Amino acid sequence: MTTTAVAYAAPSAKAPLEKTTVSRRAVGPHDVAIDIAFAGICHSDIHTVRDEWGEAHYPLTPGHEISGVVTAVGGSVASFAVGDRVGVGVMVDSCRQCDACADGEEQYCEQGMVGTYNDRGRDGDITQGGYSTAIVVDENYVLRIPDNLDLDVAAPLLCAGITVYSPLKHWGAGTGKRVAVIGLGGLGHMAVKFAAAMGAEVTVLSQSLSKKQDGLRMGATHYYATSDPETFPACHRSFDLIINTVSANLNLDTYLKLLARNGTLVEVGLPEHPMDVKAGSLINPRVSLAGSMIGGIAETQEMLDFAAQHGLASEIETIDAEQINEAYDRVVASDVRFRFVIDIDSLRN
Repeated sequence: MTTTAVAYAAPSAKAPLEKTTVSRRAVGPHDVAIDIAFAGICHSDIHTVRDEWGEAHYPLTPGHEISGVVTAVGGSVASFAVGDRVGVGVMVDSCRQCDACADGEEQYCEQGMVGTYNDRGRDGDITQGGYSTAIVVDENYVLRIPDNLDLDVAAPLLCAGITVYSPLKHWGAGTGKRVAVIGLGGLGHMAVKFAAAMGAEVTVLSQSLSKKQDGLRMGATHYYATSDPETFPACHRSFDLIINTVSANLNLDTYLKLLARNGTLVEVGLPEHPMDVKAGSLINPRVSLAGSMIGGIAETQEMLDFAAQHGLASEIETIDAEQINEAYDRVVASDVRFRFVIDIDSLRN
């Protein structure tokens, strides 16, 4: 028997999000029902809701940074119980059979992972996300939130956190590595915290110095304003790894010149428009331009455990659901420190 959850949804690309309801499927044998406590606002939510990437399905309830408490489990579920503190990230299913899924990298499922919202699930229905009071998810795509991570600051880790943790781990950020992070926003501030905790020497490259003290407090050793013409000469060939977290179109040729020989610039932001790169920027001195997208379920759990072990968490501004539309405009204007999180209790009133 399906149930109804209160939600905030966009009725169309140009309309503000509004209070409504969404249907949730009955709890199946392998399902976990979750009473949602908090949902982070990701820039991807805004791009999708405003149909800037195309193929948006309306009405659309976004949200893939979800934390809450288990309220029911299916008869075959052994990993979770009622009362457990859990999270749901960017995906809620995958084919489970391809090489990527077999390797624990479900995010790169060869048949396409099923997104938490604005995607078509196995049942044929369009998925609806975490700006809602409840959700039902297959146990294999549910994460356990450690007890020493509060649910509000844990929510953004389910997207922003794993989006930067995965490339930092894959490209070996650690002792002796010089890591630069472009942007100190929702993704960037977690990239700084994770890279510093991994032992890397961390530099922030931001438009201005307005967040310099925050960046240094989070673990950065150096902080430069990219608006300063002296920054790029000063940082020439200085980094082994650069993580680009911003969604704006940058001159990547300029940033590739900041890489040392054999260095890599990893794109995790999603600009609206294509990016141009000159071949010469890659050839000499043999640098790489790469991309990365979230992490698999096992790696996401590893990230949550790492965050708990090192006392790391997202820095957030908590809002009520009625403030979502205002928050969207502030995210686009880079006016948030450092992630908006919706208190879902405000939907229950």
